[in-house]
Amino acid sequence: MWLAGGVMLGLGAIGAWRWNRRRKRLAARLPFELALERLRAARALMQPQTVREFSITVSDIVRSYIEERFEVMAAHRTTEEFLHDLIQSPEEPLTRHRTLLVGFLRHCDLAKFAGWSLSAEEMEITYESARIFCLVTGESDPSARPRDVTRTPRSKETYDSLFAA
Repeated sequence: MWLAGGVMLGLGAIGAWRWNRRRKRLAARLPFELALERLRAARALMQPQTVREFSITVSDIVRSYIEERFEVMAAHRTTEEFLHDLIQSPEEPLTRHRTLLVGFLRHCDLAKFAGWSLSAEEMEITYESARIFCLVTGESDPSARPRDVTRTPRSKETYDSLFAA
């Protein structure tokens, strides 16, 4: 009986140790790693009937990544507002990637708002540009570590410009 209790206690301790180790490993992932994982999941939407959903999803993933990685408000702004502020702040590390972002975001906007139907090749190009952006910007700063998610991204505006009265 004591032996069975000892075995059960040992198995419980091993299980708790493995669970804690896995939880820490997941919590330590960098923003670009999370964005890449979300992008891989979005590949399922690369179908002719889900072009709009695909464009919305990959755009949201990149915008959320930008907020997390660069602390710049990007998710709840129009592409033009975001790019305008990017031009106004030429010292921002994100400015180096402006050309890639302009093409990517405008391509997504055409599918999201203008109803463009993207071919499989165009969806692949859109996906790859998002993936490359996340890889290049995520790996270019080895000191980037997950930050306190309670902080809000920097912005000149303190409100959501899409819903402002």
